[in-house]
Amino acid sequence: MNPQATSSHQDDYKLKETHPKLGERWPHGGMRGGVGWISSERATSTYDLVEQMHYLYVRVVKAKDLPTNPVTGSCDPYVEVKLGNYKGKTQRFEKKTNPEWKQVFAFSKEKIQSSVIEVLVKEKEMVGRDDCLGRVIFEMTELPTRVPPDSPLAPQWYRLEDSRGERKVKGEIMLAVWIGTQADEAFPDAWHSDAASVQGEGVFSVRSKVYVSPKLWYFRVNVIEAQDVESQDKSQLPQVFVKAQVGNQILKTKICPTRTTNPFWNEDLIFVAAEPFEEELVLTVENKVSPSKDELAGSVSLKLTIFEKRLDHRPVHSRWFNLQKFGFGLLEGDKRHELKFSTRVHLRACLEGAYHVLDESTMYVSDTRPTSRQLWKQPIGILELGILSAQGLLSMKTKDGRGITDAYCVAKYGQKWVRTRTILESVGPKWNEQYTWEVYDPCTVITLGVFDNCHLGGNEKPAAGKDSRIGKVRIRLSTLETDRIYTQSYPLLVLQPSGLKKMGELQLAFRFTCLSLANIIYLYGHPLLPKMHYLHPFTVSQLDSLRYQAMNIVAVRLGRAEPPLRKEVVEYMLDVDSHMWSMRRSKANFFRIVSLFSGIISIGTWVGEVCHWKNPATSVLVHVLFFILICYPELILPTMFLYMFLIGIWNFRFRQRHPPHMDTKLSWAEAVHPDELDEEFDTFPTSRPQDIVRMRYDRLRSVAGRIQTVVGDIATQGERFQALLSWRDPRATSLFVVFCLCAAVALYMTPFKIVVLVVGLYLLRHPRFRSKMPLPPSNFFRRLPVRADSMI
Repeated sequence: MNPQATSSHQDDYKLKETHPKLGERWPHGGMRGGVGWISSERATSTYDLVEQMHYLYVRVVKAKDLPTNPVTGSCDPYVEVKLGNYKGKTQRFEKKTNPEWKQVFAFSKEKIQSSVIEVLVKEKEMVGRDDCLGRVIFEMTELPTRVPPDSPLAPQWYRLEDSRGERKVKGEIMLAVWIGTQADEAFPDAWHSDAASVQGEGVFSVRSKVYVSPKLWYFRVNVIEAQDVESQDKSQLPQVFVKAQVGNQILKTKICPTRTTNPFWNEDLIFVAAEPFEEELVLTVENKVSPSKDELAGSVSLKLTIFEKRLDHRPVHSRWFNLQKFGFGLLEGDKRHELKFSTRVHLRACLEGAYHVLDESTMYVSDTRPTSRQLWKQPIGILELGILSAQGLLSMKTKDGRGITDAYCVAKYGQKWVRTRTILESVGPKWNEQYTWEVYDPCTVITLGVFDNCHLGGNEKPAAGKDSRIGKVRIRLSTLETDRIYTQSYPLLVLQPSGLKKMGELQLAFRFTCLSLANIIYLYGHPLLPKMHYLHPFTVSQLDSLRYQAMNIVAVRLGRAEPPLRKEVVEYMLDVDSHMWSMRRSKANFFRIVSLFSGIISIGTWVGEVCHWKNPATSVLVHVLFFILICYPELILPTMFLYMFLIGIWNFRFRQRHPPHMDTKLSWAEAVHPDELDEEFDTFPTSRPQDIVRMRYDRLRSVAGRIQTVVGDIATQGERFQALLSWRDPRATSLFVVFCLCAAVALYMTPFKIVVLVVGLYLLRHPRFRSKMPLPPSNFFRRLPVRADSMI
């Protein structure tokens, strides 16, 4: 491999510092406060982390007294706003002479190539061209400028003139025309000239939106017991279990070990529920007739709103619920559809408000607050994010034989999701949108993803109806300096079956503002999650299952918004597949562990060099320090902490000046084997041919065999320690017991300082007094018996 090419790839994957011109400028070139961007004067602008983009806005409110068609006697009006080659149209009304549109059109000032803007009122014709009822013309140089927080510009009535502008005609239209920026409140819902080709439902999917995740609760159902359970076979007592269902989540208790009409379980079943509570708890008691057949003994449906919301660990009151069962039998006639009393079940159920419902991995969690708002603390800071632009994006699909990309960006922090507008057919989209979040814990992560919009219509090859991934960025807030503006260009890296690929770069500007330093310091001494996670913890398997259910609920609810935040986008942002097996991730995690022990290994190597007198001056200094610590043992702990303090001060010079980003070397994304990548992207269960699956199984067996050997060696060393006093080897245990007695007497009679001094001098002795043979204690330990000889 070419080392220069490898070096260029590494540089291409690194974070880059950028210098955009941030802050608000006056549209005609002047600058607020006489500076190019806002720094200390932060209160003067709410858009100080993006580059200003200027737009021409046209608000079409309504019209009145429009003329009717002399043939049909009615009027079907609509408005066309024309600026150069750009045309925007309102909705067409039928048979209305006084229509109301209330629609805003936005034209990017950078792309304006005309000095006038025309607003034409037209009528739809069945045959031929649409008839122009009148128009209003505005000169670009005469338009007013509006900069928030100014109040909205008041619309005015304008008399229509004919198409030649020679005379006034019947009818008036209410308009407001002004020049503003993306900070204008009309910007998010306006029709944009750069999305003029999008029609129909696709118009909604190009707009920027803010979403809020549904409020999630853990729903705990403690199934205690049931009474009067009847079996259809009266000669045999039932063997019962309970099945509970909330939405798509189904859980079952264990089968009662004894056959009885009054079974007892006392088992907890945990579900995830979202407000508003649309699902019900469906509880069924079933009799296990045979291994393959279950018999319904009774059921009941309960609304979740009837259950108590618990805010601490105190137990809630239990309740009895009567179950119902449908009657059977042809002799019952019309009564066979009636509900009959069957049994009752004893429950203790509640909605847990003191837990935080995890819908993302704890490694990069963005929110740690409990569900109940009553338990929330005050925010400790503000996170401001400016999504500036993307550069060098690859083509994601084709249109008219050419590659295009319709990119938008999604950011997720806490319960708030934001989605920028879609920039059509651009490999260098400029969004320049700014968003703000309240921060309740600094040890959290904000996640950003860039996607290609495949739901605009008119594309030749949409990617199976799913928005394609372009890349992801994570930023940990605890790595940021407070009140500093970071302007970075992040590489967008995607791991594909063909290997690692750079899809482009995402340019961001962000700032973390601290509201209370004392609260931040206070948080560092407290648990990351609410206290209920530690007082009544869930098992690891429960957490994995609940997280999967929570992600599904969030994806479904956000997919019902308008425009929808689609399932593939939510799953990618929440890392839905992070728990799946990957040989690449396994290697990466193994070498992470190795790197952790590298410091200990380095210390051990340095001690070995001191003991072997590789550097006599260092060995002499260590001897002197050792004698001082023996004479003054009270200096040991102060010396250790002072040494760590000095190391920390020394490392301050080499600290990272920017937050960490995706590390391709740490992730083993560049050196991964193609077959390992194919295995990582395989479905579950597998869809690969049998011979490939067999090969991967054999490879997994070989890896597991090495792990098995390491685990066995660890067990061997532990069993040798146990064998010292277990009398499995009577002679070895006898020798060790006698040695312990002699050592106890000698240590009792000898001052402790002398013992430490002798041992230390022995370990630091000169190589001339050392032997290459193993020491007697090591020889004795290796001869101790282990239980490996008892294994089959």
